[in-house]
Amino acid sequence: MMKMKDKKHIPAVLMPLLIALVANGWSAPMTEGSSTSTPVASSQAKASSKLGDLSAFRTIANDVDALVEKGNLPEAKKRIKDLETSWDEAEAGIKPRDAKSWHVLDRAIDRALSALRAKTPNQGECRSAIAALLKAFDVQ
Repeated sequence: MMKMKDKKHIPAVLMPLLIALVANGWSAPMTEGSSTSTPVASSQAKASSKLGDLSAFRTIANDVDALVEKGNLPEAKKRIKDLETSWDEAEAGIKPRDAKSWHVLDRAIDRALSALRAKTPNQGECRSAIAALLKAFDVQ
């Protein structure tokens, strides 16, 4: 039987497990009547690769792309930090699945980060780097 002082450690143990499940593409089963023919579902299915479900990362990249297209490079720079952080946190669960594919995406993320973090970011260079990142997601 668990002692009261041991129960306070349960969240500390369960949180990394939950993060690992989400990062590795775990999701609830589909319910009756649900469809995979919607554009969102099909893009998520495409985002599921040897690396698992990459749709959360792709969503952030899409957000960055929209900000770059609007010319809002400071906000794009802030948003891509979310991609960098979540990608790094998920590395241990994703990279072992297919290290080669992981490195392709990691390099594309790094190029996008560099473009947005340049001393004077150039919208054209940022567009190009984000387009290459989105393409990298599409081929994985």
